[in-house]
Amino acid sequence: MENLLSLSFDYLSSFDGVKIRKGLRQLEGLLAQLCLSRTTTAAERRRSMAPNGVSKPGPKDLASLSEDPAFLEFFKLQEGFEWNVAIRLISCLERLLGKGSNGQNDLLLVSTLDLLRGILLIHPPSRALFAREIYMNLLLDLLDPSSCPAVQSSAVLTLVTALLDQPNITRCFENLDGLLTVTSLFKNRATSREVKLKLVEFLYFYLMPETAPHAGPEKVDGGGGLQRSPSKASKLGSGSRSKSEGEEGTRTTDEKQRLLGRYLNNVEDLVEDLKETAPFGASFG
Repeated sequence: MENLLSLSFDYLSSFDGVKIRKGLRQLEGLLAQLCLSRTTTAAERRRSMAPNGVSKPGPKDLASLSEDPAFLEFFKLQEGFEWNVAIRLISCLERLLGKGSNGQNDLLLVSTLDLLRGILLIHPPSRALFAREIYMNLLLDLLDPSSCPAVQSSAVLTLVTALLDQPNITRCFENLDGLLTVTSLFKNRATSREVKLKLVEFLYFYLMPETAPHAGPEKVDGGGGLQRSPSKASKLGSGSRSKSEGEEGTRTTDEKQRLLGRYLNNVEDLVEDLKETAPFGASFG
């Protein structure tokens, strides 16, 4: 497994788009082997046959993953810097973002973001990387109005995955004017309808009440209107937050509503809709 990861990382570190694509495909193939079940019996093969006659393996259940030696080996490798996939994909994103926007580069950005989301779901401790300003800023820079809609949509979904069950990372997002970035893109007339729908879904997700994580994520050694400045440093020491809203603290929906209300009107309607529909299994006391 280390040999395959090493080869993939070499390709990802290249500035050649063909090599980067090859590295992404190798990683995607590895994750498919780890997470997709193999059909063994004739009945299973028949059930998994697609209309075009191509067999589609289904995902493994979580119980089987926790007992899979190959998956456990991969998970263990992710705990250190050398073999961590997320940090390599983030570095790849940085290089791709520096090359500007064009058709082929945008496709590579979307593919890299898609794979990064998968890694963050498979290995939740890697989400801790986005508690670092430099990496959170990278996601926010991808939400620039000049980015293509496909990149913007994929970046929104990746942002949701990074913030999932991570109040401290959400505080980093807020400190770096993340709400300004999201709402500015939403209010921009040039933003596509599809991206705006993704942004509304993100706001519903953001407004959900937070619960403190049972255990902090293991840290991976990473070594239209107002516009947020790219890679904006956070403003520390403002003294505007209470102790319960510290870096490791959580916020209620009401607290988030007040924050979001600085940049967006009619946030009350979003909150009422959120309480009525209770998406994602949310519970409001």
